[in-house]
Amino acid sequence: MSHAIQERPVATAGPRRSLSHARLPRWTPAAVAVGSIAAGCGIGLAAGWHSKVQWGLISALLFVLATYGITTKVEGSRQAKDRVATSLVWVCFVLAVVPLLSLGWVTISKGLEVLDPYFLTHSMNGVLDAEAGGGLYHALLGTIEQVAIATAIAAPIGLLTAVYLVEYGGGRLAQAVTFFVDVMTGIPSIVAGLFILATWNLMLGFGPSGFAGAMALAILMMPVVVRSTEEMLKLVPNELREASLALGVPKWRTILKVVLPTAIGGITTGVMLAVARITGETAPVLLLVFGTKLINPNPFEGAQSSLPLYVYEQYAVGTDAAVARAWAAALVLIAFVMILNMVARGIARWKAPKTGR
Repeated sequence: MSHAIQERPVATAGPRRSLSHARLPRWTPAAVAVGSIAAGCGIGLAAGWHSKVQWGLISALLFVLATYGITTKVEGSRQAKDRVATSLVWVCFVLAVVPLLSLGWVTISKGLEVLDPYFLTHSMNGVLDAEAGGGLYHALLGTIEQVAIATAIAAPIGLLTAVYLVEYGGGRLAQAVTFFVDVMTGIPSIVAGLFILATWNLMLGFGPSGFAGAMALAILMMPVVVRSTEEMLKLVPNELREASLALGVPKWRTILKVVLPTAIGGITTGVMLAVARITGETAPVLLLVFGTKLINPNPFEGAQSSLPLYVYEQYAVGTDAAVARAWAAALVLIAFVMILNMVARGIARWKAPKTGR
């Protein structure tokens, strides 16, 4: 018996529903941002607010609300929540970048008024703080020497401590070291300066010097190096260690030739973050180095100056010439940290393990 299969049309109730939803054009966020800024500025002017910060906050709030309202109307509430989250990320990014750009612009515009080769190659010897002239060569030299000595002390100790905690630690000693590293991370700079002052200067009888300030800076630098290096070493896959050990390579050589080169980029970044932190410290230098207008190339004897201390001293004078020198010194300090970062990143890229065939 043969059965005939009859095809029956499928009945559909109502119109067909499309699987695609309406989408906003790609230029919508930019248009909403422009409209929100215009509306925020208009509200600020109408309300008589003179602070641009208030205008910016109102514009940011309007941007988020307008994004949610328009997206809900066109794309639905689910997509609206996603766009609001993205908008909040962009708002937070702008709120973080605007003060940074503003600070950079003010520092560059005011610092370039005085910054020239003469300012970089002369000291304040024979120049009154209230009058024009002079330079920061003595302070720049002191900062370079103090930061270099502090880095030479803190970087190896911090690196070896992190290697012990990750590769060898696991007992009570490792827990105690981790605890004290966490405590040292929150130590104020003035406490580190007072510690060196009480031990190196008062107990041992040494006078003010750049080396004393460098030791205080090294105390502030060590926990940052330890923490950053520890996290970078933890990111190295264990398979690399196991492969090296399986070939009969000793553990110390595995750490030296496999683990450290793999994490060298992150380690260098952590060291540079620590250097950037100590470069702008003033309190330890004020306590231990004292500051001077003369050029002192010997960091182990006699008072020295530094860029942060020079900025503080010149700004405290209050005259137009002194404040201009303070802005120029601040610009040199920022440029000094940026140059160190670029050099460190270049070294890290050069020493990083090569990939590819």
